[in-house]
Amino acid sequence: MIHFDLASLSKEVAEKEALMADGSFWDNQKEALAIVEELNESKDKLNSLNELNKYLKELKETYELIKESYDADLHEYLSASLSVLEKNISDFEITILFSGQFDKENAILELHPGAGGTESQDWAEMLYRMYIRFAERKNFKVQMLDYQNGDEAGIKSVSFIIKGKNAYGLLKSEKGVHRLVRISPFDASGRRHTSFASVDVTPEIKDTGSIVVEEKDLKIDTYRSSGAGGQNVNKTESAVRITHIPTGIVVACQNERSQIQNREIAMNILKARLFQRQEQERMEELNKLRGEQKNIEWGSQIRSYVFCPYTMVKDHRTNFETGDVQGVLDGGIDGFIDSFLKMGVVNHETD
Repeated sequence: MIHFDLASLSKEVAEKEALMADGSFWDNQKEALAIVEELNESKDKLNSLNELNKYLKELKETYELIKESYDADLHEYLSASLSVLEKNISDFEITILFSGQFDKENAILELHPGAGGTESQDWAEMLYRMYIRFAERKNFKVQMLDYQNGDEAGIKSVSFIIKGKNAYGLLKSEKGVHRLVRISPFDASGRRHTSFASVDVTPEIKDTGSIVVEEKDLKIDTYRSSGAGGQNVNKTESAVRITHIPTGIVVACQNERSQIQNREIAMNILKARLFQRQEQERMEELNKLRGEQKNIEWGSQIRSYVFCPYTMVKDHRTNFETGDVQGVLDGGIDGFIDSFLKMGVVNHETD
């Protein structure tokens, strides 16, 4: 069960509104804007809850009317409305689960095929399409960063930003290794193949001022950019690839025509990944001090997509599964995301 502390949220809204009424509130504009953003988010949650309560009250009144005098049309209306209410409650539950520090930020995704050449490169492209379709369903925007075509089909690597409210909070569950089992379209003998691809998800962190990157720690390469499928070829070496030597982190950007712009975007992504790495190391150290033994899921196999001998997509962390493989590959991954977020709440309550 998801617990929602309405009293605490109402108190928080009142306190922030009192801060805004202070004459010196806008003296520190950066801090003030952060408070305004937090206040708006809290108000949205309160308004959503009030709307749900109002809708529930109306349905209760309709139910009482049916009890007094049965009406087929009212019964049909009530049944349809209950389904709508159930979906709205589920959506609200997911919204209040976004409590992570960076859940509200945009998400940077990077996909890499595993060993297996054309098979795994094609699988990586299928996953890329899945996330693009997911973004379209959510009316999110997509900004391409780097796209490397495969040797015969698929992709060697791709990185892009999905921009939208709570994009990272939604997509952080996708981080890990994804496994595909199918009859290979590239095998003339029609044999079954297993392919792997890794998905890395990082929040687009706006404030990385605490991260200092030394020039001596960077290896910067430039190359000619080319978009997905060989489109938007640039005759100048505007694309930028930055390697952070101490950590081995590599980021690239070829979306902009200017090398300066590509370098700036790549540096921001590098800082975001360094910040995330720093936070991860800090949490691991805290867990050691607490004596907790927790699995680190970075790079672990999280989900299987099976086309043969049966059709199923199964998440190995939550055990959520569906037989609609094509629907999932068309961007229908909400069930996996929801179960992952709710699993976090259950684990927290039972720790």
